[in-house]
Amino acid sequence: MQKIRLHPSGREVECAAGDTVLGALEKAGYALPNNCRAGACGECKVKVLSGQFDQGMVLDMALSQDERKQGYGLMCMAKPLSPELVIEWGTEDAKPKLFPPREDQRFVLTDRIARTPRILELHFRPVGQPMRYWPGQYVTLGDERAGAPARCYSIANAPRPDGEIVLQITRVEDGQTSRWVHDTLKIGDLVKISGPYGTFIGDPSVDTPVLCMAAGSGLAPILSLTEAALRRSYRKPVTLLFSAREEADLYDFGMMKYWETRHRNFTYRPTLTGESREGMLHGRIPAVLPGLFPDLSKHSVFVAGSPEFVTACVEAAKALGAQDELIHTEGYFGQAIPQTAPPSHLVAA
Repeated sequence: MQKIRLHPSGREVECAAGDTVLGALEKAGYALPNNCRAGACGECKVKVLSGQFDQGMVLDMALSQDERKQGYGLMCMAKPLSPELVIEWGTEDAKPKLFPPREDQRFVLTDRIARTPRILELHFRPVGQPMRYWPGQYVTLGDERAGAPARCYSIANAPRPDGEIVLQITRVEDGQTSRWVHDTLKIGDLVKISGPYGTFIGDPSVDTPVLCMAAGSGLAPILSLTEAALRRSYRKPVTLLFSAREEADLYDFGMMKYWETRHRNFTYRPTLTGESREGMLHGRIPAVLPGLFPDLSKHSVFVAGSPEFVTACVEAAKALGAQDELIHTEGYFGQAIPQTAPPSHLVAA
């Protein structure tokens, strides 16, 4: 049994014979951005500070010869050879280390999908290097020349080999940027996106049941977090409560049913506040929550939506025993962002 030591925290992870570094980290609850798990995308690239490892077959486009000389490796294929392997991972208290944001990265809009009468889904592909980010983070998008100041929008997908990012943007009638997105931005347009920002990523080392609550396009970061967790075979129960006024305001229903079918630990429960439909909950999430979860003291809780929605859901979760350190929130504010985006501040206009 070999050991992987995380620097700078000094935490140790056991690695069974035949396991990759990525596999050992995930078994121990330490997440690492990844996608292809085949040495092709470079998403799991980290620096090895000491020890030997078998890198396996990887593509030069994912790990260059120069990067290899500097000690970098792709952990999805790397297998320790020495008794101890020391790698750079996270911070001194063993929390995930955020990727530094980059300004004005060039992306091309490749698709537009109307998810609801008010929510538009946009698919962007990078012209240059893919943006590295943690699921749950957000970016800024806008065009000052078009009178659309930069606004913050959550990324709605986990990292992918081609670098595609998906944004879900609600139309706000007095919002300059959302109107520009809905009315002017067209497939093939080149845009500048900055990021990633935000700390709505939770603690990947926590191994608890998970409750996610979202309303409107607050579903976006929840989708990203859930996709990433299910992809790495998270085994504890994951429940997603999504609040909408009418059935027409529900979206990504097909993906929810696919996740339920493929992952037995995942449950999707939509609730409607403006009408009743067979097979769906009725009422606001804070009102229906006690009937679903009498005790949330051992759950990690993620909430995303308007500030009022987030506040009400957090209060309801705390009343059922949810612990402050396991509650993670992302609020959407209808106001201009400062020049430097703060850790957790999303703007819907």
